[in-house]
Amino acid sequence: MSSKVVYEGWMVRYGRRKIVRSYIHRRYFVLESRLLAYYKRKPESNNVVPVKTLVIDGNCRVEDRGLKTHHGHMVYVLSVYNKRVQDNRFTMASFNIQEALTWKAKIEYVIDLHQDSVNTNSISFEYKPDMERNDSSSDNESQFSAAEDEEDDSNQELLRRSTIGHGPPESILDWTKESGSDSANQNAKATKYWRLVQCQNGLRIFEELVDADAPKRCRRAMKAVGIVEASCEEIFELVMSMDTTRFEWDCTFQYGSLVEEVDGHTAILNHRLQLDWFPMFVWPRDLCYVRYWRRNDDGTYVVLFRSREHESCGRQPGYVRAHIESGGFTISPQKSRHGIPRTKVQYLMQIDLKGWVVGHLSSFQQHCLFQMLNSVAGLREYFSQTDGRTAAPGIPAMVDMASVSSKRNEKFNENSSPHNRSPSLDQMSAANKKAAMLDEYSDEDEDFQVADQEEGKPLLENEVKKTAPEEETTDQIDFSIFSGNLQHDDRDDARNSWNISEGGNFKVRGKTFCQDKSKVPGGKHMMDLVAVDWFKDTKRMDNVARRPGCAAQVASEKGLFSFVVNLQIPGSTQYSMVFYFVTKELVPSSLFQRFVDGDDEFRNSRLKLIPAVPKGSWIVRQSVGSAACLLGKAVDCNYSRGPKYLEVDVDIGSSTVANGVLGLVIGVITTLVVDMAFLLQGNTPDELPERLLGAIRLSHIELSSAVELNMESDTPATSE
Repeated sequence: MSSKVVYEGWMVRYGRRKIVRSYIHRRYFVLESRLLAYYKRKPESNNVVPVKTLVIDGNCRVEDRGLKTHHGHMVYVLSVYNKRVQDNRFTMASFNIQEALTWKAKIEYVIDLHQDSVNTNSISFEYKPDMERNDSSSDNESQFSAAEDEEDDSNQELLRRSTIGHGPPESILDWTKESGSDSANQNAKATKYWRLVQCQNGLRIFEELVDADAPKRCRRAMKAVGIVEASCEEIFELVMSMDTTRFEWDCTFQYGSLVEEVDGHTAILNHRLQLDWFPMFVWPRDLCYVRYWRRNDDGTYVVLFRSREHESCGRQPGYVRAHIESGGFTISPQKSRHGIPRTKVQYLMQIDLKGWVVGHLSSFQQHCLFQMLNSVAGLREYFSQTDGRTAAPGIPAMVDMASVSSKRNEKFNENSSPHNRSPSLDQMSAANKKAAMLDEYSDEDEDFQVADQEEGKPLLENEVKKTAPEEETTDQIDFSIFSGNLQHDDRDDARNSWNISEGGNFKVRGKTFCQDKSKVPGGKHMMDLVAVDWFKDTKRMDNVARRPGCAAQVASEKGLFSFVVNLQIPGSTQYSMVFYFVTKELVPSSLFQRFVDGDDEFRNSRLKLIPAVPKGSWIVRQSVGSAACLLGKAVDCNYSRGPKYLEVDVDIGSSTVANGVLGLVIGVITTLVVDMAFLLQGNTPDELPERLLGAIRLSHIELSSAVELNMESDTPATSE
């Protein structure tokens, strides 16, 4: 069979080293009709030798390893292996469940093509020693992940389409097998009979019919059933989240953390409830429970809950430990309508909230249970108001309880005690939005890119010398030829103005960052900020640098290169804040030149923003923070390459977290002084220390000062 590429794209290699520390390395995977291989960088020709290969035949299997946690981030892991060749196994992962499932389906499709060769001997596939590359030794990751790769050897004979794992813990009752179960005797006790209690918020609420001989202390199970217009994967990712996105659909969520990761399908969690039922008299509740999940062959996701005790999750002072008898979600695909995916969501909960108030006031139990079940309506409304999203969300972050310092816990307990609670949910949500931005997008968690040598190839000696002109330029740029509609003013108290922020206001990776994680002041900018435009229109404004007469086109006429940042602010009226950074020329083989001429994947992995609010309210400063984030991982970034410019259109509305922080900022924008620095992330010693592309300070901007712009009336300039 001739070699033919079936599927290809960026994934990550996942494993654990001898010191039990997980790692993920970004790799480019290529699936052919006979071979699965991965490379350190995207192969430009057929002569590139892969890092590792696996011959695909009828003896191959794809195991679902489930969700694994790496530095608070969750990845969906697949393991591909050949039953006859046990020492050659691929463990690949993705931050997006849909992408991982696509890879799983594609690999299974290729396996099906070779079912006739099941009884044939496996074909060895090796490259001669003289063909090996120097960087092939980087795949020593394989030897360190032996324990990880062998954890499911006992399941090798299972069907490849079956969910791999140890199954639900014995303590968890699988209430989803209520009828028509293949093991009727085993699940006889799981059978439940339901009656409709009420319909509210577009949901049907059911109550379990309890047998007369059932113990009186048993709490009745209740469940909510509703239809959500979203894919199963999108809903599953939200249900599994314990970060600030949960505030947007679950009104009972206060705090959640990971206590222990048992395996890819089972975890022990700590969950604090926000019940708001006479909080001055009733103590809040918390939970410690086992969560198990699986994906059935029909695409249905099942998530099961059951309380248990754990030595690392003791009872918290000021909280009553509630007990979940049974609970969880079923997320089932339905027939789409008008091209919109539809999903049936069932949420069951059988819980004993404990405490003296439960025994005296039955309304407390019922009120809180209804409040929890209403999260299904929250899911429906969340997706109905975000149908303009352009990309599926990634698997959310999970806070590891063991990594949280004792001081933070003490502070949280003080603020969360029943007699000293936070003043408002808005302030707590805003502070947690900052934490989510730090946990999810901070450059400190991008260690898998440090090992990726695609962008980190060392510069030659003559190329290093060529970077010297970047430090000091003898010929100054004539700034008088550039103009924008937002005025330049050096005074911080000026209104509707911009100024250049000093590089010392920002911390960047130092020369020894790879060894000691040290950061240093930013220093001198690589580019000059020459103009700022503040536009508004009825539609989103893309590629504004193509407009004749703008600063980028003026710079092009003078032989200068421009880097244009277009911050797009969503709303009934669309706004764009456009920054024009100019330099004399691109230094060949420099990091900036590779960024300009690279692909979008590389650009998204390098472009960083460091924000700061030197003047503004405390809640805004805490929400915005000052940590660097990779723009391409936080929001959608679209790049437009012209003859003498590169424009990046940053769609702030594409991220729920960024949009929430933006909503907080917009309300008080006229009182703020905001600093922003743009730079490229350095991953190797040759790329360090990092240097700022440019930085800007915006003072007291008013929305009404934006200039109307009709992009359709402008004649595009000629581009490459």
